[in-house]
Amino acid sequence: MNILAFSDLHHSKAKADALVSMSQEADLVIGAGDFCNMREGLYNAMRMLDGIRCPMVVVPGNAESAGELRNATRAGAIVLHGEGTEFGGLRLFGLGYGVPVTPFGPWSCDLDEAAAADMLQRCQAADILVTHSPPKGVADATSNGMSVGSESIREAIERIQPKLALCGHIHDSWGRSGQIGKTLVSNLGPSGRVFEIEP
Repeated sequence: MNILAFSDLHHSKAKADALVSMSQEADLVIGAGDFCNMREGLYNAMRMLDGIRCPMVVVPGNAESAGELRNATRAGAIVLHGEGTEFGGLRLFGLGYGVPVTPFGPWSCDLDEAAAADMLQRCQAADILVTHSPPKGVADATSNGMSVGSESIREAIERIQPKLALCGHIHDSWGRSGQIGKTLVSNLGPSGRVFEIEP
């Protein structure tokens, strides 16, 4: 199965157009949050992706709430936030928002580590874990080298050992990847990445 995955579109029409074009070869598209900017322009950002014809699974970033994303996505798209779904025999589980809490202020949709751990505990098995935030220590470095990923997301990956853990959020680590046990962790970014994965 060909999966096109991306994060942090941030209302970029050029990136959206490229993703729509890339999606023609995909069986599934996964969006790992931050489709708009600071809770503004989400509906228009999602309309830029309407040319994607295959199924979509998305999680909210810290720039949009789960409810806002559910209201803005096209019919048939699946929004995951502390929930799982199955597609083509693959089990997916998603958790959005910034984890741990960001310094961005009241507009940002965030979870503390305890709340994130509680929601991730609902997942007992998954082939693909989709989170907006990266796990602690992998693809989570800022420009000054500070590791700002989530301990609870890392612990969930260690426990579940999905085939893929897809994330975004930390712009300085877009395109970076690493391993946690058997799991490939990838910080996606808005250019998108294609994965070939079978159930």
